[in-house]
Amino acid sequence: MPIPLSDRLRDFLSAKHFLTIATVDPDGSPRQAVIWYLVDGDDIIVNSAVGRRWPANLLRDGRVSAAITDHADGYRWIGVTGTAEAITDQPTAQAHIAAMARYYHDDEPDEAEALIATRFERQERISFRIRIDAAHDHLD
Repeated sequence: MPIPLSDRLRDFLSAKHFLTIATVDPDGSPRQAVIWYLVDGDDIIVNSAVGRRWPANLLRDGRVSAAITDHADGYRWIGVTGTAEAITDQPTAQAHIAAMARYYHDDEPDEAEALIATRFERQERISFRIRIDAAHDHLD
């Protein structure tokens, strides 16, 4: 059952951090990747090019675990577990990756637009909405 994010967790997650996502390979092995994300309400949105291993894992098994670490202080982090729901609609997935590019490259808007036009718009993209079932933090 999804949980609502506390103000404390939402404030941390809304800052610019990277998310380490953990999924399960077909043979049961863990798989991790460091990725961009956005917060949408009480959910986390992630996005990838279609064909990578971690999105394929989520399509097969929606269970997910993630760690979001403060890039300025690696001892401050949040761990979450939840379930991922695929968003395959291309306009929506493209809007997600464009928003992420603009957010993560807010200090280089030309770079963000170049990435969108020369890389992301040429790829088939997939987004996932992660509904958080549990969270624990190490923010103190």
